[in-house]
Order: sequence, then C-alpha cells, then structure tokens
Amino acid sequence: MRIGIVCYPTFGGSGVVATELGLALAEEGHIVHFITYDRPVRLGNGKANIFYHEVRVSDYPLFDYQPYELVLTSKLVDVARHERLDLLHVHYAIPHASAAWMAQQILRAQGIHIPFITTLHGTDITLVGRDPSFEPVITFAIEHSTAVTAVSESLRRETFAHFPVKRDIRVIPNFIRMDRYADAADPVLRKRFAPNGERILVHVSNFRPVKRVLDVVKVFLAVRKQMPVRLLLIGDGPDRHAAEMMCRANGTCNDVLFLGKMTEPEAVVASSDLFVLTSETESFGLAALEAMASGVPVVSTDAGGTSEVVENGVGGLLNAVGDTDAMARHAAFILGDGATLEHYRTGARTSAARFDIANVLPRYEALYEQVVHQMKADGVHQ
Repeated sequence: MRIGIVCYPTFGGSGVVATELGLALAEEGHIVHFITYDRPVRLGNGKANIFYHEVRVSDYPLFDYQPYELVLTSKLVDVARHERLDLLHVHYAIPHASAAWMAQQILRAQGIHIPFITTLHGTDITLVGRDPSFEPVITFAIEHSTAVTAVSESLRRETFAHFPVKRDIRVIPNFIRMDRYADAADPVLRKRFAPNGERILVHVSNFRPVKRVLDVVKVFLAVRKQMPVRLLLIGDGPDRHAAEMMCRANGTCNDVLFLGKMTEPEAVVASSDLFVLTSETESFGLAALEAMASGVPVVSTDAGGTSEVVENGVGGLLNAVGDTDAMARHAAFILGDGATLEHYRTGARTSAARFDIANVLPRYEALYEQVVHQMKADGVHQ
C-alpha cells in the first residue's frame, strides 16, 4: 500500500508516534511518504520504502502570516497524484485534517478519489481545539474524514464532550517498540548522574504549563528529605526558568540536572529509578509508557488517558493532580527498598508490553484496508 503521512516533525508525541508508525509500515513493505515542513526528528536517512516531501512556504511580503495550510494542501495534491497514493493519514487535527479534506476535494475534481484518516492526539482537542475560532473547522474536518482515530478512550470522550461530532471515533492507542528499550541501567550513566549512589528521579516533557514541571521539583524536594536523590529534567520550554529559580531558591542546583531536549533520551531514562509525571491532563502519556518500557516505574497524576497506560499498583502509582505530597509519599515507597523497586520495575515492563507495536500496527493496517476497500466498494476507483 502507498501511504501519505502528515505530521508535525518536532519532539512532540504526535510527531514521534506518526514517524514510528511510518517506519514500522515501511518495514512491512508499505511505501510511505512523509509530507511536512521539516524532516521528522526520528525519521533518519536512507530507510527503505521511506520518502520525504518538504512543504515549503514562500516568504511573500503580502502575508503577515504565511498560509501553511494552503501550501500543505497543494503539496498533498501533488504527492497523492504523482506518487499514486492509496490513502492519507494525518496526525493532529490542526491544520492537517482540513488540509487533507481540501486536497481530497481537489483530487476528486480531477477524477482521483483518495480516503484520509485523521488521528487525534490530544492538545488538538483538549487545548488548541477549544479555542472557539477553531471549533467549526475542527468539527467539519472530523466529520468529513473517511475515518477518525483517537489515541485513548479518554481523548475519545473529550472529543465528543467538546465538539458536536456525531460520527464514530475508533481508539487505537499509542505504541512503543519494546525491543529498543533497555531493562537495565547503564552503570556509566548512573555513575555520572548519581556519583554517590543516590536514587534518580527523571521527568521528560516540553515544560509547558500543562505539564506542571514545578510540581516535579516539589516532589523531588519532598523525597529529598527522606533519602539521597537526584532529579534529571529532560526537555525545555516556557516553565524551565521558573523551575531553575525554584531549585536556586532551595539550594538544590547541584542535585537537579537540566539536560535540555534530547532526540533519544531512552538510555538516560533507563538509567533512572523513577519517572515523575505531574501533568494537569494527558491524552495518553507516551513519555510514561516509554519509561515503563525501560523498566522504570512511574508516579503520575491520574489525568486523562494516563490510567489507561499506568496500571495503578503494577507499573506505578496514580495521584490527584497537584497532590505533590501524595506523589512524594508514593515515590519514597517505591524507592524505599530494593525489593519494592524491583517489583515495580517488573510490573512496568509487563504493563508496557501491552502497547508493543506488534499489537498495535495490525489495527492500523486493518483500518487502512477497510477505508480503501470501502471507497472501491462504493464504486469509486482511482
């Protein structure tokens, strides 16, 4: 099958999932064309069956804001026509779903009929999508997609709650490749980050307010009163400075390491003891899943789709949003002795295995076959 994938090429979860999906599809023999404004960070180079098409926006002086959606639409039309795509799969509703619909209509006028699938990832519904100025377009694009998926049951419910959508939305969860995650710490990394044998807490995010990164620091400060511990903060964003100021105010700068953005943080995470996720809302909790795949248990807020990923008492412990005292108690409990920590490490790996790509990829392939077959069954052929 010849598949066009549209995504954001950045560090965000939607782009990572879309890229990993495309890579897995290519390994299965499908021809995959990525269509976006920059090369996805995890795409790599020279992979078999993988092609990349840059969406280049011209710098025209008439526009204060360059019309990316229109340029993307034109690129979708061009790639779909000349590469003879069977379908488009767009990740993140804004503006990809509306661009795909416009491309579909242009192609239809040329006698080319192509389905498109929209995958909802989270903030396109829970944050950006709630802006009233976006609602009519998002609702229309969802309703007119050939098929729609959401990465969690929680996100599916939120979509129906906040948009007047009547159509079916299928849940296909995010996924990981279990074979790329280590279940043992790297002793060199552990020595670097915890030279005196301290326990290591880790957090990965884009440091936006919804991630509540200051709560991560609060949890660390509370656990620090009970045992030697260090904190690794991976990522960057608007709340980094506030987190740095909190560490300075508490005199803990030597024990809190800001590691910045990392394209492949797996080795660092796997060398930690506990992943701390304090988000106000999570559509899925991909960072937590990646930690669990490395055998690192999670102390998390019970927000959105997180409870669908973190089995409470198995791979980690869930808490109310903002309850940093409870999170600190749970962190200290898991880290308190080697047997308890090992129990949660094993549970984390077992829980994560449910989301191995081998269990999820066939669900996407079945959906692709369904939408293509349905279009042909309706008497519409390219």
